[in-house]
Amino acid sequence: MSKGRLIVFSAPSGCGKGTMLAEILKDEHFRCSVSATTREPRAGEIDGVNYHFFSREYFEQRIQEGAFLEHAEYCENLYGTLLSEVDDGLENGIDVILEIEVQGALKIMEKRPEAIFVFITPPSIAELRRRLKKRGTESDEVIEKRISKAAGEIAQAKKYDYVIVNDALEDAVSDFLAVIRAEKLKAEFSGDLIDEVIKNA
Repeated sequence: MSKGRLIVFSAPSGCGKGTMLAEILKDEHFRCSVSATTREPRAGEIDGVNYHFFSREYFEQRIQEGAFLEHAEYCENLYGTLLSEVDDGLENGIDVILEIEVQGALKIMEKRPEAIFVFITPPSIAELRRRLKKRGTESDEVIEKRISKAAGEIAQAKKYDYVIVNDALEDAVSDFLAVIRAEKLKAEFSGDLIDEVIKNA
């Protein structure tokens, strides 16, 4: 059985990445890595499903034990990717999707350069602003802070392997699946297949 691929999936807030992932994860060949965090669970969140909720003390202990592929502090809370969440799936032939912000993705580029790095972008900043306002959950001031952060993240998208515009959901999901199919056809990952073709002369 061939190993799964690690897919790093980043997008600014409001780009519809949650909706995209919900569609992608209907395929059982994909699994989303569950991150660990020290923040408090929000209403409806389940430990082990949405996040692994750790105390700060326990999180720092796991850092010392080398349990994380990457970790970062964001808004006074720690977030991290457990190696066990990633490597267990890959060994079992599952493609593991890591939904992560740019800061964490850049760290993974150094540690796991063989991963597939995919950035999801809105069609424009104006459209992102419209989507955030449509939610009706945040003040104009908070929305503008999010827009400013998003612009900075989008500027980093050039460092990723692929950039997908999420304008129409169906097209964005189709583009994502095409990227993964193409990656799996690369010659560098087809050694076993090539040997098998030659062997069956």
